[in-house]
Amino acid sequence: MILRSPYPDVRVPDVPLHRFVLARASALGEKPALIDGPTGRTLSYRQLGAAVERVAAGLAAYGFKKGDVLGLFAPNCPEFALVFHGTLAAGGVVTTVNSLSTVQDLQFQLLDAGARFLVTVAPFLDRAVPAAGLAGIERLFVLGDAPGSPGTIPMGALLGTAAPAPDISFEPGRDIAALPYSSGTTGLPKGVMLTHRNLVANLVQTAVLHAIEETDRIILVLPLFHIYGLQVVLNLGLCAGATLVTMPRFELEAFLGLIQQQRITRAFVVPPIVLALARQPLVDQYDISSVTAMMSGAAPLDAELETACARRVGCRMVQGYGLTEASPVTHANPAEPGKTKPGTVGLLLPNTECQIVDPAGGGEVARGEDGELWIRGPQVMRGYLNNPEATAAMLDQEGWLHTGDIGHADQDGYFTIVDRLKELIKYKGFQVAPAELEAVLRSHPAVADAAVIPLADDECGEVPKAFVVLRGQASPADLMAYVGERVAPYKKIRAVELIDAIPKSPSGKILRRVLREREHAVH
Repeated sequence: MILRSPYPDVRVPDVPLHRFVLARASALGEKPALIDGPTGRTLSYRQLGAAVERVAAGLAAYGFKKGDVLGLFAPNCPEFALVFHGTLAAGGVVTTVNSLSTVQDLQFQLLDAGARFLVTVAPFLDRAVPAAGLAGIERLFVLGDAPGSPGTIPMGALLGTAAPAPDISFEPGRDIAALPYSSGTTGLPKGVMLTHRNLVANLVQTAVLHAIEETDRIILVLPLFHIYGLQVVLNLGLCAGATLVTMPRFELEAFLGLIQQQRITRAFVVPPIVLALARQPLVDQYDISSVTAMMSGAAPLDAELETACARRVGCRMVQGYGLTEASPVTHANPAEPGKTKPGTVGLLLPNTECQIVDPAGGGEVARGEDGELWIRGPQVMRGYLNNPEATAAMLDQEGWLHTGDIGHADQDGYFTIVDRLKELIKYKGFQVAPAELEAVLRSHPAVADAAVIPLADDECGEVPKAFVVLRGQASPADLMAYVGERVAPYKKIRAVELIDAIPKSPSGKILRRVLREREHAVH
């Protein structure tokens, strides 16, 4: 059975992304668009619109042409937005790079994407310069006023060009705008080809369930190199005419301080931030009462933690779901009071269809039963760059995106994500979801954080092992007994190891691969 959104379809404008996002920049004039959190430096909508045109003109003057790829390797800052949209205005494609990338990571992505130009910041030059050399980058631009290094070009050279912005003809349904790279949890990272239409469609779709107001002040702490921060926070916020306050990285005290100082009204977060807001005593030292709404995504969040965070912050808390290959949002809880179901990722967005499929046999499952989510809609990627095999495995001929995520839908059409298909633990033929056990562990008063992985077992196939970060007194035996009282017998945790921190990606996903490698190294 094909499940459809309860919302009517929306019209997707046939325009390039930068024009859609900045359509009201002139009308909004001197209203602050972007504020650099650490310094207070402010960019108005008028300045943003003009700077985007200047960047496009500057890139063209340096020989950048339609279809060329620019690598953007920088932390969250106002300039990220003008480089991203300026590159699009020049007809180019932006591949955003993880700020934590090594020289080898950066070299791989620049080569794989076919990037000609790279934009970075002075603190990243120790990685950017060697990677650019190895990848054959033609121009290396440096943001900010800090001195660069030989062979680099200051950003002012782009903004200072007297040439007019190029007149580019766009085909929004065909032209690639963004080329983010998948996290690479299985194999090498893959370039995800997202067209202008993919990205515009997802902004229109998401706005139906999450209408940001022009009066909103949004904290932009999620990394802009990740599609969640780029699309759901930056682009959706700019579309609405809101003011966004950037943070280069998440630090709880700085985060709370900015919310208090800037009177932030809306925050987009990931589960590790939710966990900190729900549990850390430091929260009580700040006035964060201005926050009226929070949205969590990127990884499953259990109902208890979601409710605890909402209660402590004193705001509405909702979850959504998506993936890079879907620009990224496919599901969201409605923002209206009374229409949110804690613990679920909400309803299908307009123009979006879903099938829930038995991962073993390929047939459909009954309503309420777990299966793999397949998604179809205008936000679904064109495919993986230069990787037809991976594209065929992820995207079938009927346009269904095979997400690899396991979940179910209730009778009201609200979806719950259980776990990644490839991360399910097979215990004596039973499937055990690590995320479920992690949620139970985190409900223990002595547990600050937890992660669960499979442990090979001759008799059972696999058994669950937990890695736990404590904030109080509890022994491994205490924790195993606590979980055992709350789950079915086959889901019991069979081993617990206490560690200092759970390894996570910048978007908040648990890096179980790192824990598995740690386990293999020990044994």
